[in-house]
Amino acid sequence: MLSSVFNEYFGIAPSYSAAVQAGGATACALVMQAAALVRAGICRNVLAVCADNRLTGLGRNGAVAALAEVGHPQFERPYGMSIPAAYALVARRCMHERGVTAEHLAAISVTQRGHARRHPKAQARDPLTMEQALSARMIADPLRLFDCCLVSDGGAALVVSAADAAADHTDRAVSILGYGQMNTHEHAFAMPSLTDFGCRQSAAQAFAMAGLTPADIDVAEIYDSFTITLLAELESIGFFPKGEAGPAILDGALELDGVLPCNTHGGLLSYGHSGAAGGMFHIVEAVRQLRGEAEARQVAGAETAFVHGDGGILSAHCSLILGRA
Repeated sequence: MLSSVFNEYFGIAPSYSAAVQAGGATACALVMQAAALVRAGICRNVLAVCADNRLTGLGRNGAVAALAEVGHPQFERPYGMSIPAAYALVARRCMHERGVTAEHLAAISVTQRGHARRHPKAQARDPLTMEQALSARMIADPLRLFDCCLVSDGGAALVVSAADAAADHTDRAVSILGYGQMNTHEHAFAMPSLTDFGCRQSAAQAFAMAGLTPADIDVAEIYDSFTITLLAELESIGFFPKGEAGPAILDGALELDGVLPCNTHGGLLSYGHSGAAGGMFHIVEAVRQLRGEAEARQVAGAETAFVHGDGGILSAHCSLILGRA
């Protein structure tokens, strides 16, 4: 009963309180639920909070053990399936079907490290070169060290308010223009596809609600538990045609001045990943971009942002589209 624990600790008694469990999609699902509560008139202001101490609470060995315990107890766990191994299957299939290369994946790591170096609170800020990314130790073939997200402590929170309530608190409000969700499976053996995922449907719902298309997005903050997660989702969502995301990333598409500035805080790969809070970091960064508060990593003229979170093995998907009010 995490919500009750939180309320007790902070000495508050809200009229509505609940905990959401959707893995990396939790933060986006919280915002989606909060928006629905506000629009239904049940709440005027909803506080959404995510936090975890995976680094100091679990430690390296505990984190590795936890990653190995998420598989299906009958069909996966006895055979050594871990989360990195499951995403390695996705990477291998994308390499086979869509021509993804190790260089494409490394370019994601290097690009996001460049963004993180502009963020004073990023966990990983040391320079990262293509050579370093391509020669790092193997974690689950073909995924190397810098293809995998960090293990971090951290938390983030935001408030979703009715329009008139928001006006009382800030003159730089950000509007929730659209949202969508899709859940296709839980375990890797039940994945309907290794190259197309529920983000396609969740994003389509969000774009339809917002009346926008991928071409209208100025900045994107998309879940990046592994480099292949981001690359595959960029194509499934529709930002790039199948097989074209990798070459575009190599050409600088995700840079701050690229065609789709992406994960401008450094993402889970370089900023930090503390459980469900990892997805909340993406939303916070989108809000800062739309408010013009991103300082050295600010995308010029950013007025629309796409945010996506996914949980499990590309299992639960939730998409948000935000706009400068």
